[in-house]
Formats: sequence, C-alpha cells, structure tokens
Amino acid sequence: MRSLVTVALLACLAVPVEAQSLSSQINGLFTFGDCGKPLCLSVGSGHGDHFIKSVQAGSTTVIGFVESSVGRSVASTPISATSSGTTFAIIGGLPVQSSTSPGPIFGERAQTLGRGRFFLGAYVSQIAFTTLNGSPLDNIEFNFGHQNVSDSTYGNPEFENDHIAVRLRMNMNITSTYLNATWGMLDFIDVGIAVPFVRSTLDGTGTAQIMPFGNSTVHNFGGDPANPILRATTRVSGSASGIGDVVGRVKINLGQGKKFGAALLSEVRFPTGNEKNLLGAGFTSVRAIGIASAQFGDFAPHLNVGYLARSSNQVNDAFLATLGFDHLMAPWATMGAELITSWQIGARKQTLPGDLVYTSPIARRIPSTNVPNRRDELMNLSMGMKFRVRGGAIMVLNAMAPMRKTGMQPDWIWTAGLEGSF
Repeated sequence: MRSLVTVALLACLAVPVEAQSLSSQINGLFTFGDCGKPLCLSVGSGHGDHFIKSVQAGSTTVIGFVESSVGRSVASTPISATSSGTTFAIIGGLPVQSSTSPGPIFGERAQTLGRGRFFLGAYVSQIAFTTLNGSPLDNIEFNFGHQNVSDSTYGNPEFENDHIAVRLRMNMNITSTYLNATWGMLDFIDVGIAVPFVRSTLDGTGTAQIMPFGNSTVHNFGGDPANPILRATTRVSGSASGIGDVVGRVKINLGQGKKFGAALLSEVRFPTGNEKNLLGAGFTSVRAIGIASAQFGDFAPHLNVGYLARSSNQVNDAFLATLGFDHLMAPWATMGAELITSWQIGARKQTLPGDLVYTSPIARRIPSTNVPNRRDELMNLSMGMKFRVRGGAIMVLNAMAPMRKTGMQPDWIWTAGLEGSF
C-alpha cells in the first residue's frame, strides 16, 4: 500500500498551473483578417465584416460547436469503478469476503466495500483526439457564406455568391490524472469522490481561401484590386492545466446473495474544470444507474442501466447502458471487458449549419462542412487487466476504443493506475 499512497500524494501535489485560454486559440483558427474577429477580411475594401455573421449557426456557432465538442469529451473521460478491490460484508459481526476478483475497471458491480473500509486509486488516462463526428481532425472543412445585404434573393448582388472555404488541421491531446477515493460508510452504503487533474494541449492551422463567384474580387485579405490576396493562414498553439470536473458518488447495495446482487448508484459531476481552458464541460451532470451483477466462480458479469441528466442548453440528456464482466484468471491477474454506451435523448440541441443555398443568378448548393451532423451516441469497447503487486496494491492497465464516431473522439483511450482497499 505504501506505493499506492506515494502515487496519490504526488498526484495531489502536482497541481499544474493554468496556462492561456484554449477557447481563444480555437477562435484564432478562424481569424484571418486585420480586425481581430473571425472571418474578418480587409476592412479597407468596405466588405470586411460581410462574412462574420455567417459563422453563426442558429442558437450556436461553428466555433462554439468545436469548443463544446472538446469540452464535453474532456469531461467524459471515464472514471474507475467506485468499489474496486476486495469487498466485504459484515456477517455475525465479522467481515466476510463478498467478491472473488478485484472487480471491473469502469463498470459497476453490486458489492459495496463494507463498513469502515476504504478504497483509494490513482490513474492516468491519455487521449489523442483524431476525429470530429467521424471527420479527421487534420482535414476539417467549413464553407462560410456571405451576408445577405440587399433583398431576400440570396445571390443579388452577384458578390453575395462569394464564399470562404476554411480548412482546419487540429492536434488536440488530453492527459487526465485523477484520484478516486471511496469509504464504506455502512455495510451497504459507499460514498466516494473522484478528483481529476487535466492537462490539455492544442495546436492547429487554419487556411482560408476566398472563392469569388465571378470576376469581382471585392472580398480579399489585402493587396490591391489588381493583385488581391485571396488566401490566408493562421497558426495557433497553447496548453492549459488544472483541476477538472470533480465527481461525487453514493452507492447503495439493495441486496447481495452468494451469486446475485443489485445496487443503485447516484453520481454528480460538478463543473469545477475551467471551461475556457477546455478542462471541463461547464455544466453539472447527474448520473443515476441501476446495477445488477452476478458471481459464478471466478467469472463475474455485470449490467448497468441508467440516465444521465445535464444542466446544459447545448448538450442532451442520455440513456446509459454498460455490459461487461471481470474474470479471475489467476490469484494475481484479473481480466475485464465492457461495452459502454450512451444514447442521446430527444432532438439534438446543437447542430452544424446546413448547406449554402443560392438562388441568383443560378440556383446552386454548397455543403457548409464535411463534418456530418450526428446524434450524440457513444459506444466504447473497453478491455483491460488488473495485477496484484507488492504491498497488496493492484495495478490497472486498460485500453478503450470508440466504436461510434460522434463528437470529438480518439482512436484509443489508454489508462494506467494503481489502486487498493484497506
């Protein structure tokens, strides 16, 4: 246990210092002109702000969509199970072991720790984002249309047919180090807290190309009428670190037999992470799940079903379902696997803009982006191992792969940790 306590103390002491705002860096990927606003052109042409409004998309913005996708993914970094390690029940005034293996990695089993027992874990998760709704982050395209400055006919005057094509190349990485602590308040009630420390890094390039419809070059990034500058590039780089969204938990065991058990888990994720620095979601979320688990010798399956409520105008609530098992392969080794899913409830609150539709001088349609509008529905396959090491601690190694490409997603999420109960 000494090594586990050392890791936990180091994680607590290594609280990083907050860096510059990453939200402003994402905003900078769309800023090319000399007025400091996204999609601002040369103000000397008199047309400098004609594309600024096109970044608006209903009640949100394209920039806001990118920001919220990152923040939501950061806040959704998986947290380990509440009562990992060996669990006990008090029978006849004596503690009796109620589990065979150290339990699942992210899913929940019905067993609670037992009155007066503690569980402590320290983990590191590494995420390198690669896609946004399935589109590669190194090739995100947006087409922004001109403001309609005259009558209801879009395309009159003719320069309204001009549009700006923006290509983004983004590299976004998250390292989350978190502590997970649980206390067996009663034989059938566990209370716990998980405190993440997050480091986010972002670098990217935005390239804008003005696409004139005819011979007119009234829209430009500079130059003169004879030699207008129609292409511009911007580069951003930044990092931020600090506390993420803290999680509080309560698990109640409803009944535990030799083979079957049931429990309820309530969990609140507080918006303690700095939203502007992409360290948290910026809203409170509450998770309530029912837990059913079984024990057949060394094989222990579990099923979690519940509801996730979010206090956000941009992110939907979700139905949750997790199916998995842990299997004691040897006294010192346990294998675990889980299918973790989240299904959007209701119509999507935040969407990308539709196509650019022109009516004059000819009817035509231009896709606004190569990022598809998709429902916020996740399906992750998690596989890992737990190993008992010196001092009674348990080493955790896990890999999680997204099976559905929605939101900001990596190819893999790697997790390593050290945990134990006492």
